[in-house]
Amino acid sequence: MLSTGTLYTVSAPSGAGKTSLVKAVVDAVDNLLVSVSHTTRAQRPGEVDGINYHFVDRTQFEQMVENGDFLEHAQVFTNAYGTSKNWVLETLGAGKDVILEIDWQGAHQVRQLIPSAVSLFILPPSRETLRQRLTGRGQDNDSVIDARMAEAESEMSHYGEADYLIVNDNFNVALNEFRAIIIANRLTLEKQRLRHQSLLNNLLS
Repeated sequence: MLSTGTLYTVSAPSGAGKTSLVKAVVDAVDNLLVSVSHTTRAQRPGEVDGINYHFVDRTQFEQMVENGDFLEHAQVFTNAYGTSKNWVLETLGAGKDVILEIDWQGAHQVRQLIPSAVSLFILPPSRETLRQRLTGRGQDNDSVIDARMAEAESEMSHYGEADYLIVNDNFNVALNEFRAIIIANRLTLEKQRLRHQSLLNNLLS
């Protein structure tokens, strides 16, 4: 019998290194995929539709909300983001683990619909480091950085709602911790019993 995959929600303030960690853990662990969100945000140079995001206009997005196509959806600043319900459920049903990079509100919505989802929260080692990371991108002026810091503080206040907490001070340490969480969840009795049913029957016959 095929073991159903595990759904992971990963939340973090902007600048905590969430996207880099998720990409690295997906590269390091087999049968682990990241859900590609739908968004009304404008496509940036270098981004590929269907790889970075599924880019849709506001009318299309609202129609998908009305149709119940999203597992979760949220408004972030001036843009909307949503996670395809069908893709997630089909991928989990195929025995693959799925990561959702979403804010705390999205993670809360997912837990209501899929209680077995495992939630992770990633924090920076300090406020100073977070500001340095946001400033180092060279994309925003001081007023935008200040707004992002305020948003980050609001986001970080919800860390206690997660199952696991990772502090991204040393990237390799944080990556190993992330990987350990996924591997440990694959070794639970329930999943191993399904995965090795024929072996267990043979050993105990």
